[in-house]
Order: sequence, then C-alpha cells, then structure tokens
Amino acid sequence: MKIDSTQLLSNLQVLTDELIATVKYFKTLDFKYLQSKETPEKWSVLECLEHLNLYGDFYLPEIEKRIFAAQQSNQNQIFKSGLLGDYSAKSMQIKNGNISKMNTFKEMNTNNSVLDIKCLERFLKQQERMKALLTAAEKIDLNKVKTSISISKFIKFKIGDTFRFIIYHNQRHIIQAENAIKFAQKNS
Repeated sequence: MKIDSTQLLSNLQVLTDELIATVKYFKTLDFKYLQSKETPEKWSVLECLEHLNLYGDFYLPEIEKRIFAAQQSNQNQIFKSGLLGDYSAKSMQIKNGNISKMNTFKEMNTNNSVLDIKCLERFLKQQERMKALLTAAEKIDLNKVKTSISISKFIKFKIGDTFRFIIYHNQRHIIQAENAIKFAQKNS
C-alpha cells in the first residue's frame, strides 16, 4: 500500500474519533447491555473493550517511545507499507461489513472476565492518547521508525503499519461490541 503520510494519519484520526463517539454512546446504555452476551463463547461489550485495553497497554507506550526517540523529518512523503505490516493491518480490516473470525492469544482473551464501566473510561483515555500520538507522528518518517509487535520483540513493523494494525483492530472489536448490544436490545 502506498499513501501520502499526512493522509494516512488523517484517516486514522477520523477512525479514532468515530471509535471514541461509539464508546461514549456505550456509556449511556444500561449496564446490563454492556455485559450481555449472545453465547458464552462470544464477548460482551465490556470484554471487547477490555481486550482492546490490553493491546493498548502494549502498543501505546511502544509507539510513544519510538516517536519520541525518532528524529523529526519533513513529513511530506509517501508511506509505503511493509509486507508483513500491510498483511497484518489488512487482516484486521472489515471487509464488506463482515468481521472475519480470528483466534486471540490466551493472555488477551477476556471472555468471562469480571469487568465494570471503568474499562470504557480506560479505553477512552487510551484513544485520546492515540490521537496525540497520531498528531506527534506528523513530524517523523513513518517509513523509517519501527515498533516491536505484541507477539515478538524481534519482529518490527513500520510505525505507519503499527498505527493501521491497532486502529483497525480497535474498529473490528467496536463493531463486535455494537453487535453484542444489538443482540441484547433485541432480546430484552
């Protein structure tokens, strides 16, 4: 994938704003909808958000560390995705409104966790931090700065791909949470 770096960051800011608006809506709902599940194997809204929080706990400090260690550069450039980073980011994207089924790592599986409304607040704080990092990334070369990934310190993605991966991952689980709410409201 090739895209103007400024356009990529702008697109990701818009997606992040949409995610924030959706979770703010979740906060207005009755708590029973947030913990309702279609089946015992599927995740509730709270479980979806806590899963995202666990990923945020790794990626936000990693991105921040890499951005602030990077040299500033002229940002008017084309971002060219890396092979593995592009594949991983695309695997998170929603295709034709469908979310492809994926397995999660055991330590990131939040099924049957005891959770409360605080996980929504935590997610919102993480997304505000993400927006600040997207803004800070306007001053670095998205092709040269690389981040570790959650499953291996040895594999690195270009930071542009890392942003894409984590924000697309957020988007897919927010849609999953919206589906859990629709099911709960339909069956209450």
